Amino acid sequence: MKPRSSRIAAAAATMVVLAGFATACNRGSDANSAASGGKPALGIDLPRADSDFWNSYAQYLKQDVSSQGLNTLPVSNSQNDVTKLVANVQVFQNTGAKAVVMAPQDTGAVASTLDQLSAKKIPVVSVDTRPDKGNVYMVVRADNKAYGTKACEFLGRQLGGKGKVAEFQGALSSINGRDRSEAFAACMKEKFPGIQVIELATDWKGDVASAKLQSTLAANPDLNGIYMQAGGVFLQPTLALLQQKGLLKPAGTPGHIAIISNDGIPQEFDAIRKGDIDATVSQPADLYAKYALFYAQAAAEGKTFQAGPTDHQSTIIQLPNGLEDQLPAPLVTKDNVDDKSLWGNSVSK
Repeated sequence: MKPRSSRIAAAAATMVVLAGFATACNRGSDANSAASGGKPALGIDLPRADSDFWNSYAQYLKQDVSSQGLNTLPVSNSQNDVTKLVANVQVFQNTGAKAVVMAPQDTGAVASTLDQLSAKKIPVVSVDTRPDKGNVYMVVRADNKAYGTKACEFLGRQLGGKGKVAEFQGALSSINGRDRSEAFAACMKEKFPGIQVIELATDWKGDVASAKLQSTLAANPDLNGIYMQAGGVFLQPTLALLQQKGLLKPAGTPGHIAIISNDGIPQEFDAIRKGDIDATVSQPADLYAKYALFYAQAAAEGKTFQAGPTDHQSTIIQLPNGLEDQLPAPLVTKDNVDDKSLWGNSVSK
């Protein structure tokens, strides 16, 4: 775990990034709209600031908004709180948003907000999470069932089909947590029945994961695998606990606990290089930002899309409540961790 002074400095740096983002995007006035070439106003809500992944996404959004000269209202942050998201969206409505970009962390509770926006004819682009109900113009995410399956297959091979694996499940109120958990369980049952999976509900909270891992290790000293559904919140507390207990052994050495994660942040790549963890599935934070803005702008301009392959190596699928562009999310191991095309090798740490 980082020293308190380092955590404070990191938090302060994050606030500077977000404050700069809000300032750079504060173009809601008529004058600024004119400066943006008369482009329609876009409302953007960031989901949280306590995750390295989402902070990277925020950096990419800021860069893309600037480079594309988009007209955006002051950016909000709902801080993993659906009530704050609802309030932020109301501000967007009142200040002239023609499209809204959000990443609702509770995909069930956002339905009424989506219905309200739909009634106002304000299209919504949902990033990384797929709302359970309510109309969406486009969901921009990767195939989260594939995340769980890739993690299962990798760990299954690493453990030779035998052992015990702790799974840090994301919030099951989120479609991402459900997709990853269900796919991981189904794959393990079908392909690696000799591996016992210990499911640990975490609500995407690193301190909860760490506390539950400590209890799990006490009851299962022979634990030899971990699946972290979000490296951005789970990586540091997990490595700190394993280090404290003398269990952080390099990959390839006796006693190493095989670990696979999801996110693709630079810190995970460093951990793979050191041998602290074995792999991650890279969520494309850069592409999330790029195509969230692309679809939001297109929606505000009245453009439409259909299911099928895209020109950016993805596939748009039809949902009951809209469309979803499923972006590629590669498995990263020691063999390809230095690939320059991976966003985690280009974003600042």
